[in-house]
This record gives sequence, structure tokens and C-alpha cells, in this order.
Amino acid sequence: MRPAKRRKLDLSDSLDAICDQIERLKAGIRAKVEHPFRIFKRQFGYMKTRYRGLMKNTAQITTLFALGNLWMARRALRKA
Repeated sequence: MRPAKRRKLDLSDSLDAICDQIERLKAGIRAKVEHPFRIFKRQFGYMKTRYRGLMKNTAQITTLFALGNLWMARRALRKA
């Protein structure tokens, strides 16, 4: 749902309130899914890919996912 349509919802109406709850849930899921990609772009500078061969591209992406997981778990790793 577009933001302008969401602002026009009447939250006192039960159907509109349910639609607003659904949009909140979708936004939360979208934020969790997009967060690792933000890490790749900002922390590791992976803005665009060059064609280097399928094996090299796969190896680079796999390494970036591993680094991203370590980056997101860095606080828990420091405490241990």
C-alpha cells in the first residue's frame, strides 16, 4: 500500500485498522530482509558487481554473506 493511501485510512473503522496492522507487519518483515543487503553495500562497499565468472562471483557473495553474519553478531561475539 502506498504511504498516502495508508495515511488516509480511518483507524476507527475495523477493516482499515486490520489493513494498517497488515502493513505494519509487512514493513517489519521487509526491514529484516533488507538489513543484510544494507550491510553489504555500506560496510563492505558492494555496490555493483562485475562479471568475473560464475565461480568467482559466487565465492565473493558467499564470503560477503559470512562477513555480514559476523558483522551482525559482533556484539554477541565480543561478550563471549
